[in-house]
Amino acid sequence: MTPELPQYRFCPMCGSGVDTIHHEGRERQVCPSCGFVIYVNPLPATTLVVLDDQSVLLTLRAVEPRTGEWCLPGGFLEWGETLEEGAKRELFEETGLIGERFRYIGVYNSMVTFHALLHGYRVESWCGEMKCGDDAEAVQWFPLDSIPRLAFDAHEKLLADAVRLREKR
Repeated sequence: MTPELPQYRFCPMCGSGVDTIHHEGRERQVCPSCGFVIYVNPLPATTLVVLDDQSVLLTLRAVEPRTGEWCLPGGFLEWGETLEEGAKRELFEETGLIGERFRYIGVYNSMVTFHALLHGYRVESWCGEMKCGDDAEAVQWFPLDSIPRLAFDAHEKLLADAVRLREKR
């Protein structure tokens, strides 16, 4: 199910009310006072696959969407962060682990509450003490042959790709 496109009542630049018009081939919200076009773009996020022998590290979601479901650690980038900086921060915030080496797997489209572009990384080395953080109720290793259904389809695809790539080595 595709989330509904956010609608704005006021222009973020000047505060005037906005109109919806056909602009650049789509219906877009535009401010009639200052001309600002409100583009609603996908949000960049990072998602991490931590594999140890034949297990994967998952977090139990403590926040919506999909509270109480298992997923890969990850989250949205903060202002000014690179993808790898965001990946390191999210891994630490959710699992307590400090990522040392990352391998980029690819980008995955996720349409749940927001349209997010998940940049998937396999964490190749890490250190630290595992503990659940801000967005996680629990952090747990799962054998690859008994992984619970993950909260997001994009996480399922990323994990399958990460395992397949690891097996090719």
